[in-house]
Amino acid sequence: MPCDTMLIAYDGSENAKRAVEYAGRFLSATRAVVLTAWEPMVRQAARLSGLSGVMQPEWLPDEEIEDVAYVDAKHTNAEGVRLAKLAGLNAEARTAECTSTIWNAIVDVADDLNVDIIVAGTRGATGVRALLHSSVAEAVLKHCHRPILLVPPGRDPADAAR
Repeated sequence: MPCDTMLIAYDGSENAKRAVEYAGRFLSATRAVVLTAWEPMVRQAARLSGLSGVMQPEWLPDEEIEDVAYVDAKHTNAEGVRLAKLAGLNAEARTAECTSTIWNAIVDVADDLNVDIIVAGTRGATGVRALLHSSVAEAVLKHCHRPILLVPPGRDPADAAR
């Protein structure tokens, strides 16, 4: 029997793509909401300048121009919805602006939608993001009181040959 609503956390990483694939393979849901959480550029810039120790001048975004981070999140989310549909899921798009952390946005949306299960890839952050953020999947697991399907990264082909 399918669950009513599944939430798939999708950030465009290879691990998130793998999570979508496994959600389609192992789970059935009447509704699959693909969520991409995003942080406005003004907050990203402030956080990065604070970490660097450099004072950032007062910067106010132009209200008439869409935030580049939001535009990127919508494109990333559309890719996730496309992959979810290819995996056989009845997928719909959703983005959420982060007011504190990515994991908090995921948990809040899960609560708002009263989802039956959350699906996420693990260790999706790379580069600077990995240095600035702890594991999103780990934080969701610790703070969300819902079933969660965490999909680990695939084996590196070099490791599989050993």
